[in-house]
Amino acid sequence: MAFDYSLDFKSIDFRKNPELYQVGKGEQGVLLVEPYKSEILPYWRFKTPDIARESSEKIYSMFLDYLQQDDFVGADMARKFLQMGYTRSRRYANHKSGRKYNPHSTSSDNKKEILPYDTDPVKAESAAIFKAKWIEAKNNDKYRQMLANHKPK
Repeated sequence: MAFDYSLDFKSIDFRKNPELYQVGKGEQGVLLVEPYKSEILPYWRFKTPDIARESSEKIYSMFLDYLQQDDFVGADMARKFLQMGYTRSRRYANHKSGRKYNPHSTSSDNKKEILPYDTDPVKAESAAIFKAKWIEAKNNDKYRQMLANHKPK
């Protein structure tokens, strides 16, 4: 099922209306779903491994708190922020500018030109830190059970 971006995300409180929440693929909706975005986003950082460690531990702690409250939407949003911490820091690990594609390139087959790798080992370490917490979250037994129960809704 495709993620429904047509919902009025600005007016929906997903804590009060969890039945409207769609998991989607990967990080879809991570910057749209309130009040969770506003609760988690201030802690999401990955500039250095120390900052990434503090951030990922805080977000993982929030993930566990949401699970304890039987708040699947909050737990899934925390999982998405952990995943996004990995993917964004990985992008900066591969491309110091954070840009993966050349903004000035167009090919005859409409494929974007990927910029050459310009690796950053510090961001790679940050990515590894977030990846470990993301994997821990997505493999959590209670989370997996809640995910299975939420999908059919």
